[in-house]
Amino acid sequence: MASESVSPGSAAEDGRDWLWWLDGKLAGVCVASLLVVVAGGLVQVSFGAYTMSIVEAWQAVFNPDVLFNADAWRAFLLGGEVPEMNRRSLIVWNIRLPRVFVAALVGMNLAVSGAIFQAITRNELASPFILGVSSGAGLMILLVLVVFSGVTLVIPYVFGTLVLGVSSLLPVIASLGGIGAFLIVYVIAWKNGTSPIRLVLAGVIVGTVFQSLQTGLFFFADDLGVVQSAIAWTTGSLTGTDWEQVRMAAPWTVLAMVLALVSARQLNVLLLGESTAKALGMSVEKVRFALSGVAVLAAAASIAVAGIVGFVGLIVPHMVRNVVGSDYKKLVVGCAFTGPALMVAADVGARLALNPVQIPVGIVTGLVGGPYFLYLMRKQQTMGEI
Repeated sequence: MASESVSPGSAAEDGRDWLWWLDGKLAGVCVASLLVVVAGGLVQVSFGAYTMSIVEAWQAVFNPDVLFNADAWRAFLLGGEVPEMNRRSLIVWNIRLPRVFVAALVGMNLAVSGAIFQAITRNELASPFILGVSSGAGLMILLVLVVFSGVTLVIPYVFGTLVLGVSSLLPVIASLGGIGAFLIVYVIAWKNGTSPIRLVLAGVIVGTVFQSLQTGLFFFADDLGVVQSAIAWTTGSLTGTDWEQVRMAAPWTVLAMVLALVSARQLNVLLLGESTAKALGMSVEKVRFALSGVAVLAAAASIAVAGIVGFVGLIVPHMVRNVVGSDYKKLVVGCAFTGPALMVAADVGARLALNPVQIPVGIVTGLVGGPYFLYLMRKQQTMGEI
């Protein structure tokens, strides 16, 4: 092959590294996903409690007084008072569009997190769910809502004291729960190092135990509102999201995506197997732990703003892999586009399927993802190891 005649450090290979994104299949995946996100976003902004025609809603989206208003974008992205605008633009830009952006960020994080976990374990059935991250986050959420819902924290600072209800810290607590769960999985799987199969088995064990504890906690909840809030968190919901959730998730999402792209070469090497990776000079355990941190960061950013959304991190990497192949330079980018498309489309279904009642988006992803994955299992002779 011509590629074998080029030394690893040559200009020719550097050129190929910079031109990988020109692949036609990857471009097709990205363009199709963008179209789905745009179409789903336009559908989302067109319906709601405040009645407006589709034309009026789309005019509000493309209102130049908002699109080109630096003060408005400063308020949206950095916080602060939103400048004066007409009612339709205020509703679309301050309530409906942020939900689309949060859905896109959540889908991006979950898809890339699942792709990284699948490389680490060399198993295409791995995901934040399988490795205990989601279960740990869900358990911490339920503990706060059921046991510590009335607790307040008094934090002294230079100008006085800050009083916070524990429930207001749910996003942070959820993230810490996910991180803690994966650390437990890693410790259980460690035996003079870890292995993909031990990580998966430890994740299944920890996830099962945590899910059992979650179910048990529901018996101690006396308040129906607490139960409903807990269900929304543990099934994944985008109801009530706004620019605060966008601001919360966006920085960590950007960081996770950059780290995932930078780590593409290491992820490709891990797919070759531990012995080959060690022969190539890779410190497998250090790299695996560091990449696990990136995957947990992405999953935690999602859980912090939308709760536990199932199947996205499992099926999106598989869908993209079937189209663009297993090269992680392409796979990460493909997941970063396909994940948002799936989440935005699912949220449209969650919001409009039983209108005016809104169901958690995690229910929709489960109803779509479960049958799709069963179809893949029936279609392919072997599934599991990548």
